[in-house]
Amino acid sequence: MRKLPVYLVLDTSGSMVGEPIQAVANGVQMLVSALRQDPQALESAYLSVITFDSNASQIVPLTDLAGFQMPALKERGSTNLEEALKLVTNCAKNEVAKSTPEKKGDWRPLVFLMTDGAPDRGWEKGLPDFQAYRWGMVICCAAGQGADTSVLKQISPECVVKLDTADSKSLAAFFKWVSASISISSKSVNEGNKEVTGLNQLPPPPPEIKII
Repeated sequence: MRKLPVYLVLDTSGSMVGEPIQAVANGVQMLVSALRQDPQALESAYLSVITFDSNASQIVPLTDLAGFQMPALKERGSTNLEEALKLVTNCAKNEVAKSTPEKKGDWRPLVFLMTDGAPDRGWEKGLPDFQAYRWGMVICCAAGQGADTSVLKQISPECVVKLDTADSKSLAAFFKWVSASISISSKSVNEGNKEVTGLNQLPPPPPEIKII
């Protein structure tokens, strides 16, 4: 079975302290619980979680839904987006099977990147290798008024969404939408042998989510 890899790249910098970091943790748990009820997603979707603060860490390697376990999140430090972009690229290179003349590889990965603030200086250094990789779709989410949408537009020009606040209600709506998007993508690859490549192919976002 060809995997549908999904990378959740989540800001855990100090500005996420309190309600936002707990809402992110709850959102991921909700997402996994919902996808476990979806036979199509169970068959093909694999999740990885990468967090970034002063550094970037892959806290969950690419894992099937049945075996996925979410560790506790801790907010700290600044917003090292450069390392996050480099890490997700390297993880995909190592974890996603490439096609060969004898066998088709995995589907192109989906990336959902969420941040609530402006990145550290020099973040652009992580961009060339990230953009050179063949992603299926990259969706960036600006959570709250402190997030810099112009930065996210450079990462993914066509797929940037915004939450007015980074509270539990807005973040829950975001992760619910991400879950539905993964379900649609799983169905598309399993039944139609076709990847989802644009926002217009995903479920309509709820009122909390604005497309930029």
